[in-house]
Amino acid sequence: MWIPGYWAYGPDAYFWVPGTWVLAPEPGLLWTPGYWGFSEGLYVWHGGYWGPRVGFYGGINYGFGYTGVGFVGGYWRSGNYYYNRSVTNVNVTVIHNTYNTTVVNNNTTINRVSVNGGPGGTPAQPTREEMAAEHDHHVAMTAEQNRHFEAARGDRSLRASENHGRPEVAASPRSGEFRGGGVERAKDAIMNRPPEKGSDSNRADRSRDNNGRIRDDRPPSARSSRDASYNSRLDEKHQQQTDKIERQQNAERQKLQQRHDQERQNLGRQNASQQRQDQIQRRQQQQTDQMNRRHEQQSQKLEQRQQHENQGQEGKPHK
Repeated sequence: MWIPGYWAYGPDAYFWVPGTWVLAPEPGLLWTPGYWGFSEGLYVWHGGYWGPRVGFYGGINYGFGYTGVGFVGGYWRSGNYYYNRSVTNVNVTVIHNTYNTTVVNNNTTINRVSVNGGPGGTPAQPTREEMAAEHDHHVAMTAEQNRHFEAARGDRSLRASENHGRPEVAASPRSGEFRGGGVERAKDAIMNRPPEKGSDSNRADRSRDNNGRIRDDRPPSARSSRDASYNSRLDEKHQQQTDKIERQQNAERQKLQQRHDQERQNLGRQNASQQRQDQIQRRQQQQTDQMNRRHEQQSQKLEQRQQHENQGQEGKPHK
């Protein structure tokens, strides 16, 4: 599963831990990223964890399915993990459990700050569901994640004091490896997907998003509070619109999946022929494709409308 990159703190101050692929400790568990929070004049790190659902991670937009609320990069079903190819770059010749649901990323400062609370930080607060997730059974970072963390801490080029908040390596296809083929350079960090899982080659056809992941996720001490506070009301409005359409689309996708699962169960009880099973599978795939296209059109229309509103704000004086 994809684990987004983040800024950690050690004896030599801040250092970048590149995003990478790791094995989940067991089927059914999802990763809740850690986040920096501002409390009583200090920046406090809230460590990430594995659990049956994604909890609160500060409203920080890490990209690749972690847009600040929940997780839209994939889901578990019957012990199998399904990747959303809209945000996760997987080798489809190796991995067949995939689907495609567009995720809107807006060029707004509320999506680009790297700390919760405090001057310039995102004002996000945990929802009731996210608070409940804190009481689930959690699993700490795996040994693989710890090795990746230690490798990053030992690499001088990843220290903020060396790279001034702009590390050369944005992400790695294998934990602990920051050199060689497949490594995502920081100049490509605005790409919409992480390095391809199951292949050493970077894809050149990846769509760009507007996150600026490395540039804008510098350590809290390197951020500009003026940038983070600009036009915050419009940012919050756009974020609410995005969250609403994502909830609606997720609910529709889950409803369709439940109906498909029920149909397959009925076929099993009826001992349907292979031909009949193939017909149902083709019809279900058509329905899924139609839903995904409709979701993509909805997301594109919302993004275009929000971009138009952002353009209308350009040139206006800041309050």
